[in-house]
Amino acid sequence: MATEEKQGMNRRDFVKGLAAGGAAGFIGAMGIYSYSPWRKRHFPKVVSKNIDIGECKSIKITNISETSWFNNADLMGDIKGAGGLLVNQYEYNWPPFTEKNGKLGKGSYEKGIKEIKQWLPNNLEKAHEFQMENAVHPENAGGYSCLIDVELLDGSRKKILLDSGWSYGWTDKCFKREGIDKMLANKEIDRLIISHEHFDHFWGLPVTMKYDPEIPLYVPDGFYPEGRQYIKDSGHRGKVTYVKPGLHPIFPGFATYVFPIPIICRVYGEQSLYFNIKDKGLVSVTGCCHQSIIQFAETARRNIKYEKNYGVYGGLHISPFEDWDPKYDDLVISLGKYGFEKIGCNHCTGIVTAKKFIEAGYPIVKGTARFRSKDTAYLGNGDTIEFKA
Repeated sequence: MATEEKQGMNRRDFVKGLAAGGAAGFIGAMGIYSYSPWRKRHFPKVVSKNIDIGECKSIKITNISETSWFNNADLMGDIKGAGGLLVNQYEYNWPPFTEKNGKLGKGSYEKGIKEIKQWLPNNLEKAHEFQMENAVHPENAGGYSCLIDVELLDGSRKKILLDSGWSYGWTDKCFKREGIDKMLANKEIDRLIISHEHFDHFWGLPVTMKYDPEIPLYVPDGFYPEGRQYIKDSGHRGKVTYVKPGLHPIFPGFATYVFPIPIICRVYGEQSLYFNIKDKGLVSVTGCCHQSIIQFAETARRNIKYEKNYGVYGGLHISPFEDWDPKYDDLVISLGKYGFEKIGCNHCTGIVTAKKFIEAGYPIVKGTARFRSKDTAYLGNGDTIEFKA
């Protein structure tokens, strides 16, 4: 765990970094930040390590929910109305952290959790009902989560839950649709990995706890006190591993990497995943990829022993609000040099971005646009993708 002094330095870096984003404009900063030159100062200089993380046979990814929110205008309006990109996300009075008749930008974790703590995690319906009556735009909350089913070389399997959504109601509905509730209750899922502290990836945590409060939990070391307390208040009774920046092999063929970067809405650090598929190459899996897809690929090249890039899955944080900027065209071109054979993108990638990738001839796996996902240009809710030898 980082020392208080080191955490303080990180917090100052966060403010310095994101303050620069304000000059780019509100909407532009939502996506441009991930590819701006000043963002790179947060990455440590990496000497090639060529670490052998082993191999696995295959992975199958089920998209539980890529729909973090349902209306871009409501979300952007709330962030702007609360004071902008530097505002602490726990102050928004979004669900679940809202007091009675919550006012935009006037909330706090302490006031919000006080209203619902007695219902977590076994009476989420009551907590959700309170949020729907009192939060700011409660109907707009969705969430991101996916299930990764890994086949090891010996034929055994491990299941990983990446992120736990946002809205209690939406997340629980999605879990039941894909059978995640039963898998958790039967202890079939080996661990829950939280990519980062953002509302749409982490705030639905009690839904996972409702079915398996003892599941091993892996979160980035940069979590703030509110996030660490929420893990306890959500009813988690298992082991929590706060993962420090850098590469962390977990089991043969699988490692996580924590990128120490500041992110909008006062969040720090993102944890992404690497899988090395035997005879095929490396698959990179991400929640939001705030570190940028280029940095994600370059970090693998400098740190991990593998033959080639095989695929990528997740949110790639390019034009998440469909606000295309000409500099993204360079990114589309740059992506081609990494030779991904299969790309499954969604969430904060943006539909416009997915269509740009398709136009460029990249091997995009399309979806079915079910369960409130908006377009077949990317993998939507309930869709699956496999990477195997």
